[in-house]
Amino acid sequence: MKKAIMAAATALLSSVALCAAVPAVSHAENPIVQTSFTPDPAPVVFDDELWVFTGSDRQGNNDFYYMTGWQAFSTKDMKNWTDHGRILEDTSFSWCGQNDAWASQCIERNGKYYFYFTTTNKGGGGRAIGVAVADSPEGPYSDPNGKPLCGPNWDYIDPTVLIDDDGQAWLMFGNPTCYYVKLKEDMVTTDGPVQKFDMTPQQFGPASGQHSTSYGEGPWIYKRNSLYYLVWASFVDGFGGESQCYATGPSVTGPWTYGGVIQQGSNCFTTHGGIIDYKDHSYFFYHKNGLPGGGSFNRSAACEEFTFNADGSIPVMKLTNTGPDQIEPLNPFERVEAETICWSEGIKTEKDENNSVCIGSIKKGSYIKVAGVDFGEGADKFIASAASANSGGNIELHLDSKTGPVVGNLKVGSTGSWHNWEEYSCDVAGASGEHDLFLVFNGGDDFLMNVDWWKFEGAGSSSTEVDNTYIFKSTFENKLDSWTDRGGAAVALSKDEAYEGEGSAYCSDRSASWKGIGRSLNYKFKAGESYSFSANVKYTEGDPTVKFHFTLQYDDASGETQYVKIDTQDVKKGEWTQLANTSFQIPEGAKKPLIYIETEGDSDDDTPATNFYVDDIFAAVDGTVIEGAGHSAAVLEPVTPGDLNFDEKVDSFDVILARQTLIRTLNDGGEPIDEKVLRAADIDGSGQFKINDLVQILNFTLGRDFDKEPDTEEPVTAEPVVTIQSPAFVFGNSLRKAGFIR
Repeated sequence: MKKAIMAAATALLSSVALCAAVPAVSHAENPIVQTSFTPDPAPVVFDDELWVFTGSDRQGNNDFYYMTGWQAFSTKDMKNWTDHGRILEDTSFSWCGQNDAWASQCIERNGKYYFYFTTTNKGGGGRAIGVAVADSPEGPYSDPNGKPLCGPNWDYIDPTVLIDDDGQAWLMFGNPTCYYVKLKEDMVTTDGPVQKFDMTPQQFGPASGQHSTSYGEGPWIYKRNSLYYLVWASFVDGFGGESQCYATGPSVTGPWTYGGVIQQGSNCFTTHGGIIDYKDHSYFFYHKNGLPGGGSFNRSAACEEFTFNADGSIPVMKLTNTGPDQIEPLNPFERVEAETICWSEGIKTEKDENNSVCIGSIKKGSYIKVAGVDFGEGADKFIASAASANSGGNIELHLDSKTGPVVGNLKVGSTGSWHNWEEYSCDVAGASGEHDLFLVFNGGDDFLMNVDWWKFEGAGSSSTEVDNTYIFKSTFENKLDSWTDRGGAAVALSKDEAYEGEGSAYCSDRSASWKGIGRSLNYKFKAGESYSFSANVKYTEGDPTVKFHFTLQYDDASGETQYVKIDTQDVKKGEWTQLANTSFQIPEGAKKPLIYIETEGDSDDDTPATNFYVDDIFAAVDGTVIEGAGHSAAVLEPVTPGDLNFDEKVDSFDVILARQTLIRTLNDGGEPIDEKVLRAADIDGSGQFKINDLVQILNFTLGRDFDKEPDTEEPVTAEPVVTIQSPAFVFGNSLRKAGFIR
């Protein structure tokens, strides 16, 4: 977090000028919050949400760590973060010093939320660890002790807390030594004396400068399976500012085995954060200089996804300005708090008289990006709760960028005050499928409005009306739909050629065969699962035939980039050809998957490659047969094996229908079976409906699993039709001949 050691103070202050000179990067979507400075992020999962508690560096050109309170944010998709406001001020409790709201962590136990924080004891003696208690993560928090939980002691900063599997709670903290203490079940009382670890290089890494080990401050305790991890802000030779290192151990108190560096230096001298698992993903939090006005004393929380190595070790983090991928879509047909933001500019958050968070300080040109909004079949109305003490303004609804297509324009008028909320609505047209949504504010030169919440209405709100067969359809009629160049090729919409419709995408200026057109796969595509992919390609100049590849690029668990072919076809000049795979599995552990179209050639060859057109690139659920160039197969609707009447269950009625279908087919001289019925009835996948399939359907209703080994027997010949009086008679003479009944 920050330095309390005089030996480190000189190094820190000498670095301030350098760090302050680092240009702030305004780039989606790291840092995760842009409305305030958010140092010392501490992640925790409550129910189905990931929360992050941070400090709050004072706005302005600071010359030290002036931190005025603590904040909380939460997400369900790792892109859009909801601001819950300031949960506690630096002087909320009588014994706390001003501007000293340093690092913190929150944890839940028995329905209560316990917030551990660093401050300065107003009565003297140095830093202290305090604890606050609330009934909800966002507070309000109260002071159960009226005094520090641990301290005062100048070493006592940066608490981290863990409740072990046996129910014992532990608290750790400290600079330049790492301390630990047990907590009683009430979580607000220590259980025994504060102890400290043996600070040896074997446990905490090699010495650096005046430090006997790499340990500096900011410990983070975490358990994965049966292994304990201790992460800390460290001093490591060769990197500017603090790094982060870790160790592993068999118990919460060690002994620890040093594991190495996971964050190599910092662009704001300090770093602080933690690791956490959420929805089968692992994330690393830290802070950096990443916003306009940022620096060593104005820091911002950031996040990266990572994968543990096979042996449980942690890789060196790749720090990015884009952050982790979105893991689920945002539903715009439910109330969305206006302070739910992926990226924003010109926006601040505040609380109204009811302690509800809203967005404000909005002027012309301010905007909010909300990532991965799924409009489904479409929206036709937008509603927002807004207020204005001035003359109001407009909220322009853009898709995919702040200058993208406008699907709605909401006019907000004066409401008499900034928190006198009124609901406004406007018509929406052209919002369907999944898009990033940009709320762009326009109006006069004064502050325009505050916004509390928003939502959409329309056909897309009914999940029963949405066909979930296709994951995306890129037809290139009027947009590239997230497809872009790979390796520097030129990609643009074209009306010169089209497989269907009027347009396609044209890939040109290809200086090598691997340079083509690609698109990243989002959270809807899971590693280890299979999907159907299809693309149509055509070229008009060059060799008589060219080999085309539909390729997947991904990072494996070690971070190495891998490539695997989805499909390969020899394409004739001037003819549309389909590249397709109805059941392509994304490899286990794959990260950052990207699909692209390329041509055959040496990967190191810089000779010009064939320019080509691509159209109708579709992705669908596993097994979907997608119509393409040279193919006439229609999309096959998924069926449940044995469910011949399509009522989503397999029972005696399906047995009756199966026998009727089989006997009718045989008696009528081979009457064709409806394609969908045949797929449901063909249990063993032989392409025919036979006695073996009929028996398996009956066995399934009796509690036996399907045996999908193909039947090698010839189809039975026709038998006389018998009258069906109950499911007990469904077999008739056909089953007698097969030997199943006497």
